[in-house]
Amino acid sequence: MYNLDGRIALVTGGAVGIGRGIAARLAQEGCDVAILDLDLAGAQETAAMVEAAGRRALALAVDVADGAAVAAAADRIRAALGPIDIAVNNAAITAVGKVLDIDAEAWRRVFAINTDSVFHVAKAVLPDMVARRAGRIVNVASWFGKIGKPNYAAYSASKAAVIAFTQALAAEVAPLGINVNAVCPGSIVGTRMRDDADRLSREQGLPTAKEREHLIPLGRVGGPDDIARVVAFLASEESAYMTGQAINVTGGLWMN
Repeated sequence: MYNLDGRIALVTGGAVGIGRGIAARLAQEGCDVAILDLDLAGAQETAAMVEAAGRRALALAVDVADGAAVAAAADRIRAALGPIDIAVNNAAITAVGKVLDIDAEAWRRVFAINTDSVFHVAKAVLPDMVARRAGRIVNVASWFGKIGKPNYAAYSASKAAVIAFTQALAAEVAPLGINVNAVCPGSIVGTRMRDDADRLSREQGLPTAKEREHLIPLGRVGGPDDIARVVAFLASEESAYMTGQAINVTGGLWMN
């Protein structure tokens, strides 16, 4: 559909959930895919799905909060698959609780995974993109990065930073032929992070995603495929005149 044959894609947090859905969709569109995740077994399962679609795959155990580890992974991807054309920053964690109850270590870890990793990946993939004057970076942010939800201060702040970074980087590299955009998911189920968030919400007497489903204008929660479809579009030439955008995929739950 999007004619991505032969492109090399990197997907962080690709072992399960949204990341796995993105990797599988990019493979269907013709990409060879490298999957970065601390969960190597899960990343290998995703890689097997990519290979089943007839594309090459590479699964790497990487802590994306570690800049040196990300740079080393990018080198391994270049050696095994080739220069990276598409980078999807999807890895994320959350912390649920009031600001008074969140400790500094939890705050820092959320930012390390959700925000620092986006910087590390950009630094690792941009040199090749600049040399070719072509490339796509897609950052998975969140609608919480646009509104700032109570009990999700760390997560909301980290995703707001991702959106601002997306805009700043997009303006910097637009003259070099590189497009940088963000996707802002709403209530997405079928992911490890959603399971963790729902568990923490129940422990604190807060509603789960399914319990908030009635608030969504389209009448349902989303799934990984809903996000993967938009990422594939942003990775393609169909989005050639789009950069610096933070696109909501929320079923109408957030419309800004």
